[in-house]
Amino acid sequence: MPEQGYETVRAEVRDRILTVTLNRPEKLNAFNPQMMGDLLDVFDAADADDDVRVIVVTGAGRGFCAGADVSSGGSSFDHRSAGARHRDTGAGSRCASSPAPSRSSRRSTARRPASGPA
Repeated sequence: MPEQGYETVRAEVRDRILTVTLNRPEKLNAFNPQMMGDLLDVFDAADADDDVRVIVVTGAGRGFCAGADVSSGGSSFDHRSAGARHRDTGAGSRCASSPAPSRSSRRSTARRPASGPA
């Protein structure tokens, strides 16, 4: 999986492990619509790459993720204007449906056990 020019995340595969780094350290990696799109692209590319066996999500700088970036007020996550039928069509849902086991840097256990040698 070649690294893409994402605006808010970095993605690197090494030893069949995809490390996704949330990369907005100046905002404590606060989640915004651009990050959602970048993560969805990364997860889609990982699903298409048989060499990716595990996905690890971490954050650049001193914080993993401060949560939603609501700096633009009430329209920060207006899912209807983005064309979504409901609000749960984003990266969290996509990550949960990915066939690759994933692990967040803030959790001590894998979301899904590996189904063979990594």
